[in-house]
Amino acid sequence: MRLLGGTSLRGRVTIAYGLLALGLSAVLAIVTWSVVSNYLTEQRRESAINQTSDNAAAFRFGLYGAATPCTPARLRVECDAAQPRPGVTVMDVLNSLPTSDSAASMVYVNGTWYSLTGSPDDLPPDLIQSARTGTPADQRIVVGGQRVLAVGIQLDRPGDALFEWHPLDRLDDTLATLRLTLIAATIATLLVGLAVGRLASTLALRPLAELTKVADAVARGRLDARLEAEEDRDLGGLARSFNQTAANLERRVAADARFAGDVSHELRTPLMTMLNSMQLIQNHRDELPEAVREPVDLLGDDLDRFRRLVIDLLEISRDDGGDRGSRELVRIADLVRAAADATAGRPITTVEPRAEFLVMQADKRRLERVIANLVENAEDHAGGCKGVTVEPGGLGVIITVDDAGPGIAPEDRNRIFERFGRGETSGRGRGVGLGLAIVARHVMWHQGTIQVTSNPTGGARFVIDLPAK
Repeated sequence: MRLLGGTSLRGRVTIAYGLLALGLSAVLAIVTWSVVSNYLTEQRRESAINQTSDNAAAFRFGLYGAATPCTPARLRVECDAAQPRPGVTVMDVLNSLPTSDSAASMVYVNGTWYSLTGSPDDLPPDLIQSARTGTPADQRIVVGGQRVLAVGIQLDRPGDALFEWHPLDRLDDTLATLRLTLIAATIATLLVGLAVGRLASTLALRPLAELTKVADAVARGRLDARLEAEEDRDLGGLARSFNQTAANLERRVAADARFAGDVSHELRTPLMTMLNSMQLIQNHRDELPEAVREPVDLLGDDLDRFRRLVIDLLEISRDDGGDRGSRELVRIADLVRAAADATAGRPITTVEPRAEFLVMQADKRRLERVIANLVENAEDHAGGCKGVTVEPGGLGVIITVDDAGPGIAPEDRNRIFERFGRGETSGRGRGVGLGLAIVARHVMWHQGTIQVTSNPTGGARFVIDLPAK
């Protein structure tokens, strides 16, 4: 079972069915082979012995006539004195024997060997000895590369015997056909077992697949996803527990989103007051003492960061609160160009000719926020945005944002999309906040993907793949 440690549950069930089918078919094939092969072999042996016995009787009659065979009631001298009929030779009788499937016939009479085909030297000595002493004998031998069954039967006179060998080609062909048939049946049974195991595992694991699908939907933010197997006798408990957990999570997230939204709204009034006051102070910056100007500038920067954080909190609480958004047809090149260039304050967007008139169903506000956040992140925390590219491909359209920063270490490329996440090995060039978390949420809302790679010319590259639908 350790060999199956890396195999999926469905694969293990399929393999188990296949092995069971293989084991049963192998046992059945072995038993069938043993019974049928022994039966056919024994039938061939009995046929050869009977045929040789009939030929021996025909040879006795042809050579000696209707003389009574040697029995304990007859004297030894009477048997020894038996003579061939006048004008009949041993070879004449051999030639007159009924046609059979024997490959060779030879006879030992009166101390002399007579043969039509074959050589007595090919006969095993123990077979000759048994036949001459009155015990019918048979033995499998190989003559000239051919497997045959040699049979010996005693004739009328003690010491005389008729020998024949019968080819086993047809028996070997039949057994070979049987062997191939059983092997093919075993393989076919294995394949059927694997197919049945695959089907059975699919049916048995369908609720698990549904659970995986719903759990993945919840993980992607669809907190209203639920399992529909609560009435199932076996999985009802699991489904009810999962649905209850998802419902509790949905309520908790909604409550947190309302709290974040309420806090953000409450912060907007004092924030606007502080921003207006700061603007007024900065308008009279030249009138301030030199020692106060630097703290005022630092305070202005922090107030701007505070403003962005409040806006991001409002945005992400809107998503967590269940905002479904709305889709409309958008010319993707114009949207990206407007959002990127406006955020950077200069033209930075390059659109491939094939993507210039590409349209897609999108939430315009969300998609603009994605581009603006990535460009703003590059401008503020990664040495500036080197360019934004729009090109067709992938799921539909690919948007690439390159920055001039030190890049992002591979182990940090997933962490930076977490809320308030920051790469631990990327230095201080990458900011802390909700901007990239919002980007990941909005891209996922469009059923797209986003990943971070390295720019061949240096810096990080954010690649967004959106479906054109």
